[in-house]
Amino acid sequence: MFSKLKFDFPASIVVFLVALPLCLGVALASNAPILSGILSGVIGGVVVGVLSRSQVSVSGPAAGLTTVVLVAINQLGSFDVFLVSVIIAGVIQILAGYLKAGIIANYIPSNVIKGLLASIGIILILKQIPHAFGYDDVPEEDFAFLQSDNENTFSELFNILNYFSYGAIVISMISIFMLIYWEKITIKWLKKIPASLFVVIFGIILNSIFYHFIPFLYIHQEHLVNMPKIESFESILSFPNFMAISNKDVWIIGIEIAAIATLETLLNLEAVENIDPYKRKASPNRELIAQGYGNIVSGLIGGIPITSVIVRSSVNINAGGQTKMVSILHGLFLLLSILFLGSVLNLIPLASLAAILIITGYKLAKITLFIEKFKKGWNQFIPFIVTVISILFTDLLIGILIGLIVSILFLLKSNYKNPFKIKREKLNVKETITIELPNQVSFLNKASIKNILWGIPKNSNVILEAKHSDYIDNDILELIEDFRSTIAKERNIHLNIYGLQKNFHIADQIEFVNIIDKDEQQKLSPKDVLEILMNGNKRFADGILTEKYYGQQINATSDKQNPIAVIVSCIDSRTSPEIIFDLGLGDIISIRIAGNIINREIVESIEFSCQKIGTKLIVILGHSNCGAVTYAVNSREDGQYSSMTSKIEKSIIACNCSKERMDNNPNILDKVIVANTNNSITEVLLASDFLKEEIKYQRIKIVSGFYDTKNGRVTFDEF
Repeated sequence: MFSKLKFDFPASIVVFLVALPLCLGVALASNAPILSGILSGVIGGVVVGVLSRSQVSVSGPAAGLTTVVLVAINQLGSFDVFLVSVIIAGVIQILAGYLKAGIIANYIPSNVIKGLLASIGIILILKQIPHAFGYDDVPEEDFAFLQSDNENTFSELFNILNYFSYGAIVISMISIFMLIYWEKITIKWLKKIPASLFVVIFGIILNSIFYHFIPFLYIHQEHLVNMPKIESFESILSFPNFMAISNKDVWIIGIEIAAIATLETLLNLEAVENIDPYKRKASPNRELIAQGYGNIVSGLIGGIPITSVIVRSSVNINAGGQTKMVSILHGLFLLLSILFLGSVLNLIPLASLAAILIITGYKLAKITLFIEKFKKGWNQFIPFIVTVISILFTDLLIGILIGLIVSILFLLKSNYKNPFKIKREKLNVKETITIELPNQVSFLNKASIKNILWGIPKNSNVILEAKHSDYIDNDILELIEDFRSTIAKERNIHLNIYGLQKNFHIADQIEFVNIIDKDEQQKLSPKDVLEILMNGNKRFADGILTEKYYGQQINATSDKQNPIAVIVSCIDSRTSPEIIFDLGLGDIISIRIAGNIINREIVESIEFSCQKIGTKLIVILGHSNCGAVTYAVNSREDGQYSSMTSKIEKSIIACNCSKERMDNNPNILDKVIVANTNNSITEVLLASDFLKEEIKYQRIKIVSGFYDTKNGRVTFDEF
């Protein structure tokens, strides 16, 4: 951790400088003792920094809780009673962390999180524009649309016309320019200073120059950081009145603070992980526990509630912070500032801080983010933009809730539209409808599944796959049972159900298998058979194999067979025809011999298959990396396995292939394999007048095939 201190030290200063006026503003707006906001920042930085595993998230006083804090203090009547509620909130957060409540963060859609970030960016820009112009009546901490001073985000922009400071405009405009072009600076020692820190120092120096040389541009104290003077350390401490512990309102407010602070923390933590350049994962449960201890300490010594803060976390990341040492140092700097640095910090123009936050806002709400979400479709863009607008015109929590509701509506629409995969295809000769259920099938899918099942035509073959389903809601199981027992029987729908787990209380059933009978075999043309093989190979190469129901196929083919093709292939273990063409028992006659060579016995087997059994297609199937052909090329002179290699010799000579040429050009082996396959077809035609005649009149077709062992695909060439 300390090895990266040289990076985190300046980053923590930048976060501290941005945090200081915000901490003060939170305390002032909530009617708490004047330094409660800064005290909360100290606790948030040190306690949460030590206990949390988040590397870049910075904690501090909860600006989003300002209204709740204000109402709570007024309702309870005194600040010391309110502190008891803060302690109760901390205890609840610790319990939530140990009970793993942080898992809630995993269910927040990314489009809502991105909407949160973008909206914070826009709000930062809109809220800081008045400060950039020197109009500083805007509460620094107030990020809600309707402010505590009865103004709103847009009305404050018009209020700039009533009062602005030329000096503040000069400082903020130059600061923004420097922040934008800082990366292009070529001075090495200067680039080591974070741009935000340089801007703050520059603002102090420039305002000093205004004071001495250009008085009308000088920014007066009301437009600078306003740090109260501390008489003693004890004066900033307040202690809870535990006599109020039996007050039910104290408990109710404590629960409210815990709920809101927990939600804000989880949302901000998820958002910060999105903008962290290293994409590190923090433990939300550990974060809640850390926040809980922080709030207990805050309540014990007079601070207001703390939570994770997206603004300071963003500034932290932009300033180069890499570890949680930023948060710890940030808290320590706030503490030191209370005691020793008030007069120095009071020289910082609010316009300088406004420039930093405007650039931070721009980085959170770049136009490219909106374009990216728009390109992803309405189901991503609409929840995103609704979240942005809702947060902009309400506050963080209400806006997030609205964004979540819209996301859920799109989720419901998506589930209704297509919660499963549905395919209509020919398996062998039968038109089959396959419905594949997803991993999780909830009651949200009920309407769409019912529409599909009840819309299946009469006399259809239907396969309902549930092999990937770990959970199926009971409503869906009842729906399947109703379809199986009533609708399918009434409409003569042949239904296969398989893959259901035992605890689903519906047994698998097989009512049909794709076995070709004699009539179907005879109706097929050679072209139809070739198309069946091509479709089956595509399924195989794509990794989408059909369920075979081998037990049922054994029974269906036990006393008869009606294969559609005879395939002569190599004995290679990678080229089993039934597998690479996604076929079942009884679909093809497979003849396998090394190098797919032809002899008299094989020719007679092919004749028997076509003349007596009724096959319509002959395939001579070669394959890449054929061991038999490779051996024949490498061992042409040794005479071993001569009956096999002599058959391949003709193709080797035709391709002018040798071991040396094959070593220098691996592609030449494939040419020999293809030539050998075509040569085998020639030998079949020369050896069988019957086959030659049938092929001539197109009652039978013979083709060559080449199986690529690298991708599983077969290419065919008609002879």
